[in-house]
Amino acid sequence: MIISFDVAGPVDAPAAVLLHSSVCDRRMWDTPYAALADAGFRVVRPDFRTCGDSPAAQTPYTDDGDVVALLDRLGIERAALVGSSYGGRVALRIAALHPERVTRLALLCAGRPGHRPGSPQVREFGAAEDGLLAAGDLEGAAALNARTWLGPDADEAAHALVRAMQLRNFQGSAHLTEDHELPEPDIDFAAVTAPVLAVGGAHDLPDFRAVAAELPSLVPGARHLELPWAGHLPSLERPAEITELLLEFLHPIR
Repeated sequence: MIISFDVAGPVDAPAAVLLHSSVCDRRMWDTPYAALADAGFRVVRPDFRTCGDSPAAQTPYTDDGDVVALLDRLGIERAALVGSSYGGRVALRIAALHPERVTRLALLCAGRPGHRPGSPQVREFGAAEDGLLAAGDLEGAAALNARTWLGPDADEAAHALVRAMQLRNFQGSAHLTEDHELPEPDIDFAAVTAPVLAVGGAHDLPDFRAVAAELPSLVPGARHLELPWAGHLPSLERPAEITELLLEFLHPIR
């Protein structure tokens, strides 16, 4: 099965793949998706399983395997990867397992393979979310996610979009009786050869700020940048600024 996706830009142009957060779907990339295509990139934005328009899996899978299979289908041998939160975790797996296929790696408040967030803030959020989901209050749980993950600069349109995306994701997985996702493999971060930009947000939860800050010690040549205004989803908080940052970082592959 091929996951749902959008693709834009010239077929023979350098490719960029936008991988969404687990609380969102591919709509979180509306602004950079259009701008990168206009700048001459071939841009791909998929939905992970049970997110957005992608259905649940019926057989064993990994999200990184789905993305690589999508690139194969589109005839894309090498691509820059841009990942937000969980999408960054997936991007890191691809860059380590298939380094020859990744030209650049931009990680926005990313998760890290092998790292399990466990700060008091994350535990408090998880307990509150579990309680709402157990009570069947999917809308309340979606609103909690928007409040937790969006930084102070996010406007009401961003909050409404995150609530809608997360609610749809909850609905897509609400009736699953079996999880077909395979265990995450061990990752050798030293295998990553692409230039890496690890972005953190000063208003994000400490777990993800720590991941961004430590990546230069794990990935050769990685650069860390903390945005003083950002929460966990900066591409939705200040989409124009993040788009400019991505255009600057990806420009060398043009």
